[in-house]
This record gives sequence, structure tokens and C-alpha cells, in this order.
Amino acid sequence: MRIVVLGGGPGGYVAAIRAAQLGAKVTLVEKERIGGTCLHWGCIPTKVLKATAQLLDALRSKEDMGIDLGGTPKVNLARLMARKRKVVEIQETGILKILSRLRVRHIQGVGRILGPGLLGLETPSGESERLEWDRLILAPGSRPLCLPSLPFDGERILSSSDVLELEEIPSRVLIVGGGVIGCELACILKSLGSQVHLVEALERLLPLPALDPDSSTLMEREMRKRGIQVYLRQAVEKVQEQDGGLEVILGPSPGLEAVPARLQASKAVLVDRVVVCVGREPASKGLGLESLGVEVDGRGWIRVNQMLETSASGVLAVGDALGPSRPMLAHLASAEGLLAAENATGEAKIMDYEAVPSAIFTSPEVAFVGLSELQAKALGMDANSENFLMRGVGKAQILGEIAGQAKVVWEKGTKRLLGMQLIGPHVTELLGECTLALKMGAGLEDLASTIHPHPTLSEILVELSHKALGKPLHGVAGP
Repeated sequence: MRIVVLGGGPGGYVAAIRAAQLGAKVTLVEKERIGGTCLHWGCIPTKVLKATAQLLDALRSKEDMGIDLGGTPKVNLARLMARKRKVVEIQETGILKILSRLRVRHIQGVGRILGPGLLGLETPSGESERLEWDRLILAPGSRPLCLPSLPFDGERILSSSDVLELEEIPSRVLIVGGGVIGCELACILKSLGSQVHLVEALERLLPLPALDPDSSTLMEREMRKRGIQVYLRQAVEKVQEQDGGLEVILGPSPGLEAVPARLQASKAVLVDRVVVCVGREPASKGLGLESLGVEVDGRGWIRVNQMLETSASGVLAVGDALGPSRPMLAHLASAEGLLAAENATGEAKIMDYEAVPSAIFTSPEVAFVGLSELQAKALGMDANSENFLMRGVGKAQILGEIAGQAKVVWEKGTKRLLGMQLIGPHVTELLGECTLALKMGAGLEDLASTIHPHPTLSEILVELSHKALGKPLHGVAGP
């Protein structure tokens, strides 16, 4: 069987790997570099910056940790960016070696569907080729959404991708959008030395349906404590040059019905750069989807069924191209890539979205999986919840990072876990256990009876479960 995968991000290249393992003759077409947004402009490079930012924060609290160092630690941006490129290159080289070992043909070029079973290809050198396929897996991904009023110029109005190529840390920066990317960049840039202003049009930071509002409130509090200026229910009205920088005029968000009087007046903020992080848009334009009748929605996101099949015979789609109706996450794209490859080679599996973990690498980190309490109750479930503060965990005290909490949502009758919410140091590392618990249908008793190593941050999960069962060990029972 001949399978062509269009797009080499975490959904596409994983689909190519699995399809080759299953015996298909696979061609992987990527117009830029293997690894896609995640590897080159997203997950990996931002976490390289985050690792340095976190180390800087630790060094700045050196006296509290019993360390004497001369001078004030600061970032060497040139060396940091060189390290970022090295880490990305190591990952990219590893993927290419795997593809080569599995005899996946990798072509750098722009692909366009010409009709059933046929893909046109043009390489950067101008060479053309036609590829025949029995199955086609679409993984074109997405790109940063540009606001008409704030067009990217790569100099002063930046996308999230532009930030990863900075040659100097801006003294003053305003970030438009308090979602995942905006909040992560706000924390990173603050630690690297910027004065950060963060603007969000809605009522809270991280306004995600599956994230508990308590976590948003805690994140806002911690950002303000670090000196990040947060503007909620505000929007950018105008940007103009002033005194060698940019004057950004903020006003009440037009998308909200009721804005408090104190937020009605416009305010001016002087910055050097504006970073726009207001979401993503599909990168499916120009693929020739219409030649096969692949159905898309009004914004261009590809529609699929439960088996990731599009409306066109023999064509499947994965990853960000499916749009925000499901989480737009690299690890989810990879899971979809695996399933799409298996279905393309004869299986009939259904994609399960019930236990998809979400990790946000802010300071402190945020991690959640499953349903929030509000979601569970909206679905008519008889749900209950409990939380446990991070300061009650010995390892958090050892690290000197006590801000945060863990929250569990469960079904009252069965005590089956419905969702987990965590905010605090390194909580993204605890998310795998939480996801496995939900995936296996575990209950509060299962979590409480699992012995956790001491002293570790993972103990917050067992403490939380005991408290939820009304038998707290180191916490106070009930409200």
C-alpha cells in the first residue's frame, strides 16, 4: 500500500513512522523542516528558553537557598539561542534517522492534491514531481493568527514564532492574548529581564473550558506578584510610535457585555515590542482539498469522523488542521497520527478524547486532564471536588516553591475520577500518572492506596485523595 503523508509535524511524522512499521510504502512531504511547529517554533524551543528562565529565577533566590554568588545573574541571549538551535537540531536529526531506517521517503517541498490518488509536488529548487497514493494522511498543521489591526512585521509587532528569534531581550513588551502561549511567553520574558504587560480580552487568564477558574485566579495572582502587569477584559485599540517605542492604547473589550466602570477609560502603555498570541489559523489553504471534496468548516479546519477519516475516500487528517474543537496539542496530534496510520492500513479504530492531558509551562506550571467540576455538572453528573495546597507537601517546601494546589473531581456515587487539575512547581511531570488513572477508570481509593515516594511532589496526589475521602493526613478535612 502506498501512503503519502502531507505535513511533517508531530502528527505527520509519527503517522509516517507507524505506517512504515505496518508495512506500507510511505512518502512524507514537508514544505519546511521535519518536526513542524512543535519542534522548531513551539514546544521544544520555548521550553529551552523556559529552562534558562527557571534557572535564572532560582539563582535570584540564591540567598534563600543558602548560596552566596557575586553579582546579578543575567542571560546571554546569543548563547541561549545557540543552545536552542542545538537542541532542535539534535531532535530533528533523530527523527530523520528513524525515517531513514524505516525507509520512509522524506521530501522537502510543497504538496498539492491534484485529484484522487495523485499529489503534485514542487521542491525548493523548482523541481516538480507527481506522487501516486492509495491513502493520504493530511497533517498540514496551523500557524499564528494575525490580527488585521496588528499585522506581524517581525520587528516590532511579533508572532510567537518571532519571539524565538530575538537578538536582544526587549526592555518592555506587551503580549496580546492571555491564553497558553501568551502566559508562557509572559513568564519566560519576565524571567529573562523584560518588563511585561499581558492583555486578555476575557474575564480571566487561561480561559480554557477544561481549566478550573481557581487555577486562572492563582496564576493571575502569581504573575502580579512577579511584577507582570495583567489587564483583563481589555483590548488593544491602537498602536502608534512614540519616543522610539510603541504607545499601545488599551480600552474595554468589545466582546464583553458588561465591563466595570473602572475599565471603561482608555489607558496608554509604552513598550518596545508587541507580541500577538491570539490563537492559530489553519494552514490548509492551497492544499487542493477542493479537488477531492474534502469538507472543511467556515474557517478552513478539516472535518473528520471518529476514525479521523475526511469526507473524501482514502483521505484521513490529524493534528492542528482539525481545529480548536479538540485540544490543539502536539502529543494529541501524535496520538492521532498513530491511529490514522493504523486505520489507513486496514484498522477501524475510534479516536478517544476523554483523557487528553494539557500541560502549560508557565511559572508556576499548570496541568490538567479530564473534566473540570463545572464541565462535569454541566453534563448532568453528580460530581464533587476537593483540593490540597502545594504548601502542604514537603518537597515544595524544600524547593522553596509553595504556590499552587491540586484539585480532584470525582463522581459521588462511584468515587470514579473525572478530572485532575494541578498548578505548582513541575506539576506537568505529574500529569502522566493522572492521565493513566483516568484512562484506567481509577477511583479515589485507588489513588489513596497507591504508595508514593517521599519526599516528592507526587505526594500531593495521595494527600489530595485522602482528603477527598474525608480522612486527610496532612490537610484539613472538607470545607
